Parts: sequence; C-alpha cells; structure tokens
Amino acid sequence: MGGADSVMWSLERNWDMVGAALDGLDEETVARQPAEGCSSMAWTLWHMNRVVDMFIQSRLQGKDLLWTSQGWSGKYGMAADAKVLGYSAEELAEWKAPSLEVQLGYFEAVKESAREYIRGVTKDDLDTKVVFPPSSQTREHTIATALGQMVWDNVAHGGQIAYLRGMFKGMGWHR
Repeated sequence: MGGADSVMWSLERNWDMVGAALDGLDEETVARQPAEGCSSMAWTLWHMNRVVDMFIQSRLQGKDLLWTSQGWSGKYGMAADAKVLGYSAEELAEWKAPSLEVQLGYFEAVKESAREYIRGVTKDDLDTKVVFPPSSQTREHTIATALGQMVWDNVAHGGQIAYLRGMFKGMGWHR
C-alpha cells in the first residue's frame, strides 16, 4: 500500500465526478459563464488542471510543466507563462475556451502524471520537506501537506464544475 493512497482515492473520486459533470455537454455550455465575473466550467477545469500540473510537475518533482513540455499552452492559444489565478471579471469574459477535445486532453494528461507520481510516494516520503512559493512568499511544506493543499484545491473546483452542470442542466446527472 502506498503512502498517499488516501490522496489518490480522493482525487480519483473527484475526477470521476468532474468527468460525469462534463459528459454529454456541448462546448457552448462548458464555456458559458453563469454570471458576469464568474468562471465557466471550462476556465475552472483549466485552472484545476494547471494547479495539479504545477504541484506534481514543478513543486514536487522539479520538472517542466506539462502545460509547456507537452504544448498545452499552444493548444489553448495561451502564453506559456499565463497566470493561473487572479483573473479580473474582464479577463474572465475575454478568456476563450479551446475545443472540448483540448480541454479533456489536458485533463487526461494531468491525471496520468499525477497518478504516476502519487502512486510512487511512500509513507517515508510524506515527511520530506519541499519549498515552493505560493505567491510572493516562500513557504516550507512536506510532501504530505503539499498533496493535501492540492487535493483541497482540486476538490473545491471539481465541486464548482459539478454545481454548474446542475445549474445549467438540472438534477439527476450524477449517480
């Protein structure tokens, strides 16, 4: 049994929910802002994936992001160094979602990368200290707390995507 089995279990449940929420939706619905200044499902999925990519690739392994190394920034039509958060209402309104195929492709690539890394984490690894900048400050974490922060963010955004599915299409879509 791996050291981070509960992390993987939580992520898989969340990813299943997100997949179910997106299933059968058209690109217009996925890209629709629920109200001015609010994030669409597409933007939220992109952000959620960028955060996991950042944690798994860069913060925990010191590797290049899939965002750049696999060309996802170009597929999204965005800069390689595009910010991940802090978008204004105007920026959200101007953000153009790529095709659903591109969005789901990045989602799958990020999930596979996370699975590969997390399944290799041992119980002893969890106490390993890692340092990464959450914003302008540098903070020390352990692998365990970093994974916990990543799961928290991922589940929060997964819930937002699921909520928007229900808001746009009604109840009865999940389980």
